[in-house]
Amino acid sequence: MQGKLCVITGATSGIGLVASERLAAMGARLLLVARDKARGEAAFARIQAKAPGAALRIIYGDLSRLAEMNRLGAEIVQMEPRIDVLINNAGAMFAERGTTADGLERTFATNHMAYFVLSNRLKPSLVAASGARIVNTASAAHHRAVHGLDFDDLQSQRDYHYMTVYGRSKLANILFTRELARRLDGSGITANCLHPGFVSTRFGDNNRGIFRLGIGIAKLFAISPEKGAETIVYLASSPDVAHVTGEYFAECRPARLSAAAQDDAAARRLWEESARIAKLPA
Repeated sequence: MQGKLCVITGATSGIGLVASERLAAMGARLLLVARDKARGEAAFARIQAKAPGAALRIIYGDLSRLAEMNRLGAEIVQMEPRIDVLINNAGAMFAERGTTADGLERTFATNHMAYFVLSNRLKPSLVAASGARIVNTASAAHHRAVHGLDFDDLQSQRDYHYMTVYGRSKLANILFTRELARRLDGSGITANCLHPGFVSTRFGDNNRGIFRLGIGIAKLFAISPEKGAETIVYLASSPDVAHVTGEYFAECRPARLSAAAQDDAAARRLWEESARIAKLPA
């Protein structure tokens, strides 16, 4: 990883921060995408302490908003004409339904659309690198979306239950990864996704009341961020997966997908719907 550039979202805490530390210690240059300046500065200091002399930059933006996704993508391409690794890791779960400035349901916008837009916007810099990799953080929670995506209600207006909606967003991550890999065939870029495990992080802390209490109790039985980051680092750096693409991993090896996650027609339709929402070429 010496001298290779890694762009990482969701890198100011949890598995994203640990993965950043490890990649920096391996000699990678890092460009972190963060939303909160205070946490960004704290992450910067922690990574520098763990990997003294690491080449590190931070860019700030709200990955729940389409305009910000597009702005960040354009700025990063201008800053870095060559990107070796893109790690789409930012994500959230919301106990109650809410919408973004674009009218999108927040989970769908943050967990899926940010991956879609940023990956597409950064494609020129990824192509410019030899053997670039895209790593998407998904989840075994995709198994909860037993009926697949509801394309008539992608914004969960009719029926909102946080675990179902979150599971659908993670299913979307996998379908997106598979379709992305198909579309990148021959480009030299690989795209894979992963389940990090149930990890004790800040995840879910954006909520209040009984939901936050419940998830806090559940985290007592969760694995550490250090353990959860292992598969991210593996997919970003290991020569073992240099030519593997379109796969889903857990614990650094291929993992079982739900039937819905293997639906290639749904993957293509999700891509087309996402492109329409983002106003990008399909």
